[in-house]
Amino acid sequence: MTEQGREPRAPFGVAEVTGPSMYPTLKHGDQLLVHYGAEVKAGDIAVLRHPLQQDLLIVKRLVERREDGWWVLGDNPGAEGDSRLFGTVPHELLLGRVRGRYRPLPEDQRSVRGVVSWAVSSLRLVLADRSVPRRLRAR
Repeated sequence: MTEQGREPRAPFGVAEVTGPSMYPTLKHGDQLLVHYGAEVKAGDIAVLRHPLQQDLLIVKRLVERREDGWWVLGDNPGAEGDSRLFGTVPHELLLGRVRGRYRPLPEDQRSVRGVVSWAVSSLRLVLADRSVPRRLRAR
């Protein structure tokens, strides 16, 4: 995941998804609206610093808050790179909550009808799934 143009104290920023770990909720190339410093709960999707490579940002679903940090998983059970690999993510590495996502407008899409169709299908709030922690822990 990459982060674009965030001022150090700005409450919101934009990040880009890279990789398949959050599919089908998020797809490679999706742009995310990140609310930095927001309160989070289990079921939320969040942006975190990778616990083993802190210059790398990751986006994962928060499954369970533990004493030593957050247990996080991707929504794609076949993808790697979550707490099953690196354990909990310390609380101080949690940066913000994902509030929305959009898919970039295809470069070849220029008609009014095409732009309207894109807007209807690509702009979405990213809501927490409170049932996910129970389902994901069972994996």
